[in-house]
Amino acid sequence: MSSSIKLQPQQQQDEDEEEEEQKQQQTSHTRLSHNLNNISNESDDENKDGTLTNNNTNTNNNNNPYDKIPILKRSNLARAASTNGKTTNLIDYGDGCPICVIVIGMAGSGKTTLVTALQNSLRSPDEDEDDDEDEDEDEDEDDDDDNDNENDKQPLGYCVNLDPAARSVPFGASIDIRDTVDYKQVMKQHGLGPNGAIMTCLNLFSTRFDQVMNILEARSFPEKENKTGDNGDDVAEEGSYKAINNNNNNSNSSVETPTNNNDNKNDQNKDQGKRIQNRTNGGLDYILVDTPGQIEAFTWSASGSIFSSALASSFPTVLAFVVDTPRCIASPHTFMSSMLYACTTRFRTGLPVVLVFTKTDVSGGAECCYEWMDDFDTFQDALDAHSGSGSSGSTGFYSSLTRSMSLVLDEFYRTLKRAGVSAVTGDGMDTFWDAVTNAARDEFDEGYVGDLRRRIDKEEARKEAGVQARLEELSIDA
Repeated sequence: MSSSIKLQPQQQQDEDEEEEEQKQQQTSHTRLSHNLNNISNESDDENKDGTLTNNNTNTNNNNNPYDKIPILKRSNLARAASTNGKTTNLIDYGDGCPICVIVIGMAGSGKTTLVTALQNSLRSPDEDEDDDEDEDEDEDEDDDDDNDNENDKQPLGYCVNLDPAARSVPFGASIDIRDTVDYKQVMKQHGLGPNGAIMTCLNLFSTRFDQVMNILEARSFPEKENKTGDNGDDVAEEGSYKAINNNNNNSNSSVETPTNNNDNKNDQNKDQGKRIQNRTNGGLDYILVDTPGQIEAFTWSASGSIFSSALASSFPTVLAFVVDTPRCIASPHTFMSSMLYACTTRFRTGLPVVLVFTKTDVSGGAECCYEWMDDFDTFQDALDAHSGSGSSGSTGFYSSLTRSMSLVLDEFYRTLKRAGVSAVTGDGMDTFWDAVTNAARDEFDEGYVGDLRRRIDKEEARKEAGVQARLEELSIDA
């Protein structure tokens, strides 16, 4: 009895403690549920003036994944400016955006010669600076004359050379990989062959490509001009060349800045009409990128992917796939090989492709190739004629594969823009620029930018699902 009386207070105390613990658990669960509701609804809590009440709103907005990629940020601004249900394109929004043209193609197809002709059809940065000096000297002239001179200006172009093995380039490269990396020195130091040295030079240059992007951004949008790179490396400017100074004294990869060859320009393209792309804020209209002669060194390398992705993340980017027209006309098999490589490049990079049929002054035009692309039967007839000639590879498995591929690529041809040009005579330059501008306006925004936006949305959804799963685990544990 006595023991029972002694245990009663202890039993009552245990019951009180258990009841208090249950109350604390209920209180904790209530608080957790309230916090979960706040987290899920904080984005919807707005004041009457439309501002968010959450103190962390500014931080969340700064972490918008779209704002981290320049091309997405500009695309969203263009979409926000859309009126009457019509979407405003990157090229048409505000003062526009420079179009980047990456010139690729098989060795010997005429890439560098094409870049030279394209630069001749544009206004170089040196010419732009000279025009500004002339305008300062002629301030007292009539306004009408100044307006006429302004309208006669050609679009402003900027050239980038990514071929480290070129002994000399016939165009004025504003940014040249040879100013940063010495191709022969790389071969000597690492014991590499020609192709391995090209790959290594591209890899080395890719580690400094952020500085290249800073230069291009500054020249493209003068109002946001930044004279230094992210790492504080100064950008040296000599004539129309810009070199990225390497501050590492132990490196033997730097070379002297080459002299400008703008004096070799032909005057045959000076009287061409205005391009579709012609900005008015003094920024660049087109960025031309020349690539190594070995196409696989750029299209199938990690550094090539870095270059193309970096450029496409800031500017509407188009691949100009150069095709050797005379060789294609001479052999339908060569034509099909070129088309297959263009198709592979298109789907590997996700960028719009413009087929550039060069050397039309030799072949008499590119109409034959156009017919093969537009009419399947015409190509089959040409293939039959070639097979009947007894040429090498005209029969057997190679011929059967070519016939099959022509049928497969028939749908692919319909998505390609094309232009036949002659770098010697300047014929077809207007057609080329129109094709590039239309590809950047139509295909880049809908294709590449749209795919980039979908990938980011998918990644954000995956992160959000992970956060929700962790919150649910916390609510269960509580």
